[in-house]
Amino acid sequence: MTEPYAVEVPRGYRVGVWEVRAPIATGAFGSVYEARRTADAPGEGRDQNLPPDQGQELPRTAALKFLPTGTGTPRQLAHLRELVEREVELHRRLKRPRLIRMYDTLTVDDPSRPALDGATVLVLEKAERSLASLLSGTPRPAAGPVLLAQICEGLAQLHRAGWVHGDLKPANVLLMKDGSARLADFNMAAELEGTHAYTPAFSTPDYTPPEVLWSEVDERGRRIRPSADVWAFGVLSHLVLADSFPLPGTTPAARRDAAASYATGTDELRLSPELPDAWREIVRDCLTRTHADRIATAALLRRVESAAGTGTSPRLSRGPVPQRRRTAVTVGSVIATVAVAAAGYGISTWAGSGTTTTPDATGSPAAYGAAELRTDKGVPVRYRELIVDSAHQCALPEVTPALVAAMLKTESNFDPDLSDPSVPGGGEYGIARWTPAVLRWWIRADGAPASATPAPPLTPAQSIPAMGRYLCFIDSGLKASLPGDRRVLIAAAYRTSYKKVNDTGGVPPKNRAYADRVAHYLTEYTPLGGP
Repeated sequence: MTEPYAVEVPRGYRVGVWEVRAPIATGAFGSVYEARRTADAPGEGRDQNLPPDQGQELPRTAALKFLPTGTGTPRQLAHLRELVEREVELHRRLKRPRLIRMYDTLTVDDPSRPALDGATVLVLEKAERSLASLLSGTPRPAAGPVLLAQICEGLAQLHRAGWVHGDLKPANVLLMKDGSARLADFNMAAELEGTHAYTPAFSTPDYTPPEVLWSEVDERGRRIRPSADVWAFGVLSHLVLADSFPLPGTTPAARRDAAASYATGTDELRLSPELPDAWREIVRDCLTRTHADRIATAALLRRVESAAGTGTSPRLSRGPVPQRRRTAVTVGSVIATVAVAAAGYGISTWAGSGTTTTPDATGSPAAYGAAELRTDKGVPVRYRELIVDSAHQCALPEVTPALVAAMLKTESNFDPDLSDPSVPGGGEYGIARWTPAVLRWWIRADGAPASATPAPPLTPAQSIPAMGRYLCFIDSGLKASLPGDRRVLIAAAYRTSYKKVNDTGGVPPKNRAYADRVAHYLTEYTPLGGP
């Protein structure tokens, strides 16, 4: 494992009844390893989340997702247990589930290994790869229509059970050993309350419908309907079948602008001529300007299954996927497809399959997210993935990788070991100069506060994603009428509060020098032609 922010777990390490084997995937927010079940401890051979009459044997192999000790409360996270119970209930209702199964949650209790002690471990159904890794190869997968039918079936199962996925994209579709598809990564999933559910203000812009992309965020989060998943399915279908996004643009920001033009009626939807005729109207009915005109999930499933022509699972090659040569336009599509933190298991890079889904044209970490963050202006290579992925947590267009990088430069000069205990309120630490008591509210990816205040030193893997979440919150609270560069206003609010910026009508006087430095580096780090 070479990823600098992966949770490194040695081969042979034991957690519960599981023994860690080869790495599967890694990213800035955690690591996934193949594991085998050793001997059953008393009562541990069955899935303990099901009652005795419904229990089932745990598999011989599973995927263990290790979350860093700083991502949640050490020892036991109640919200993860609730997630397990929720998924168990969903599986009880489904005759043929198209969802990746979570069998259990564990907590590492190993004081001899401080980097692992207290880490949360999710025991998940093992997949072969993500759809994102399959799409990075050539030729285009012949099984695409059947996979789409299975994905749509998974959405229909979720919607019938009263849930919205909230983050459907290729990275969150996993492919099993038999080639069938499963939906995964339910961090943004939410239970419907009547016609709506509420999710955090984090999503992948390319798969977020216009009415959600620019919706207001209140204390409960952002309102979302099942029709948001239908829009995402339309985008996904166009990508799988035509190898391009349905909205034009070589960067996520450009496609956000195109979505705005389409939603307001100033531009038309122009689907690729490569899209098969049987799917053209399906995609068009998914990508309507308003949610009210969008096709319902049950009707969508019937049409998708008819267009796919078969309900059997295709068997996909398990060998290495060759990299395809791409034009400039296609590279932009790949960037937006896989340049996100959550890829399938919530991970961005798969190991052992011969395929790397690094979102840049060269495959080099030094060029990660090059379309949105300059590669020649001194942003440390080891932080690029964290910076790009953290910005992409937010669906709001002003929170960009260049903004996050400019703020890290201004806050600490990219110093991960910064320590300033003299600052009132508990001191400031780490690359983003967090006060630990404030970081507690932003350190968890699900938007809930940690029940314990993180103790310094604060790592970049904790600090940078939390900065992305906080900037998204700030952006949603700033008045739309404020003059000036909104990104600079967001930075100023990071140093004070969005309420202070709103009340001042711009950057407060005492924060102007800070804002000027951020503006300088923002210009420096933004690629030519970027936002």
